[in-house]
Amino acid sequence: MIRVLIVEDEVITAEAHALYVARLDGFEVGGVAHTGAEAVRLLKASLGQEGERIDLILLDMNLPDIDGLELCRRIRAGGVDVDVIAITAVRSAEVVRASIAAGIVQYLIKPFTFGVFTDKLTSYRDFRSLFAQSPTVASQRDVDGAFAALRTSNDPGLGKGLSPETLSAVSTLLAESGEGVSARELADEIHASRVTARRYLEYLADSGRAERAPRYGTPGRPEVEYRWRQ
Repeated sequence: MIRVLIVEDEVITAEAHALYVARLDGFEVGGVAHTGAEAVRLLKASLGQEGERIDLILLDMNLPDIDGLELCRRIRAGGVDVDVIAITAVRSAEVVRASIAAGIVQYLIKPFTFGVFTDKLTSYRDFRSLFAQSPTVASQRDVDGAFAALRTSNDPGLGKGLSPETLSAVSTLLAESGEGVSARELADEIHASRVTARRYLEYLADSGRAERAPRYGTPGRPEVEYRWRQ
């Protein structure tokens, strides 16, 4: 489970984010802080505790006692290994650039829907799963896949939550395979969950670039495979 610390000064908003996190598979709320000082206290308290360590911070940029960016910098300077997703109404390009420099892995602009929230955290979960599977990175493709997992697109022409980079990699793999590929097989190739792999395959099938067919010969329900249209 990915333990999440929610840092948000507005109580109602913090409660909403906690409910969102609780609805997602693979995540659990590890704490809620309404100030930067409280966030630091909870973060330090979680260190060294088996099963209690905070893995991810959902960070509001406007806190009553400290700027969110400054809090992030202090956490980094303290050597605490934790990922940060900014959740804020701040749209300044300067702040966005500074967030990247501070190592913030995602930037989610308020207001947003649960669907957008799900996309961001699901892509983060896929990113973490890549490194959980292996302590080393085997190839440039693995590195590209890891970074692509963090990027989602809400372009309606592409499909909510789909990354152009990952879609390109899936298309190339499917076109070069010469055989049918299942969601399970694709998930192994791109180091993602089966659900994520199926979303890309379904998008390609719906857009006419791939075709679906049942795969027989295995026990139980036939598996669906996808082939690139020549």
